Amino acid sequence: MDVPHPLPPLARSAHVAYVKHALANLPGSMVSLDASRMAIVFYCVGSLDVLGVLQTETSETDRTSWRTWIWEQYVAGRYGTGFKPGPFMSSSSSNARPAVPCEQDPPHIIMTYTALLSLAILRDDFTRLNRPGLLHFLGACQNKDGSFSSMPFGGGDSDLRNLYCAFCICSLLGDFSSINVERAISFIGSCRTYEGGYGQLPSCEAQAGTTYLAIAALRLAPPAPRPRLTTAERVRSEHWLIHSQDSLSGGFRGRTGKAPDACYCFWGGAALQILGAQDKLNAHEFTQFIASCQFRFGGIAKTPGQHPDPYHTYLSLAAAAMYAPRLDQNEQRYGQWEFAPFDPLVNARVDVVRWARERIPAPRRH
Repeated sequence: MDVPHPLPPLARSAHVAYVKHALANLPGSMVSLDASRMAIVFYCVGSLDVLGVLQTETSETDRTSWRTWIWEQYVAGRYGTGFKPGPFMSSSSSNARPAVPCEQDPPHIIMTYTALLSLAILRDDFTRLNRPGLLHFLGACQNKDGSFSSMPFGGGDSDLRNLYCAFCICSLLGDFSSINVERAISFIGSCRTYEGGYGQLPSCEAQAGTTYLAIAALRLAPPAPRPRLTTAERVRSEHWLIHSQDSLSGGFRGRTGKAPDACYCFWGGAALQILGAQDKLNAHEFTQFIASCQFRFGGIAKTPGQHPDPYHTYLSLAAAAMYAPRLDQNEQRYGQWEFAPFDPLVNARVDVVRWARERIPAPRRH
């Protein structure tokens, strides 16, 4: 029996320094990400949270300023309320009120999802959240075929990423009343491929990321008389996901025949967690691949030897948080691969999801 190679240590301090720097000043090589600044904030504060250092490595002043900036991207209009990606191309550089009417700068459904999670990580009380407006926004993003556009009334992209975010927000609100759930479920089914995975759109090639989005959305959906996935469909999805783990490196491929990539360790690994098939994955080799993608000055890259970015850093840490408990206890402790419990369905620590579910819904009347 082959003895597994010892895991390299998780470079916690270097990763903390990397994401703190990214929060303050993204490098020039990432200027194209400025239009997705809300997502970058989520990846960075999420990384600090998964590493368990948000409270110790940042000040209350920092956390307050980040909460303030997030709420500055909160907008309202005839489409309802939600969060825009950032001040990029905004008509106003300042937004001190909870929600400012801005028809030409509408909210974005993915950025709204990341904003809500970031605020939960930062322990916001959500007293400024307009719940009916948020529900109206989600309804305005749904298309006739059940899919969701990233912006209201067909604006932006339309694919499974937006559908997952809509379902996740409805789940956190505890209210699916503003969307047509069954039509959305039908759209998910139309994206399923013969392999058992899901493409971004109908007739597209199966990808690990969109397979996670589909499987997670099906689990987030309100209960139905019959399972959302048949036994045969579940088995085929598990088979495709399990065989997406590369036998040599332990990493996950995003598509059949492609090279492994650290972000797909999350997408594939989380989908298997949701399906209850996590024990079929080789957790040691899985974590070994993530460790090999660490950059020597901090951050985690898509593949070994490349430069890191906040996206791959966060998703790699989230993947490790899900599978490190399956490692030998000595590997966890001495390699610093210990993490708090992680929720693969919502993509945040369990305590963050609990905070969000308690405070994002409308306050109960006593």
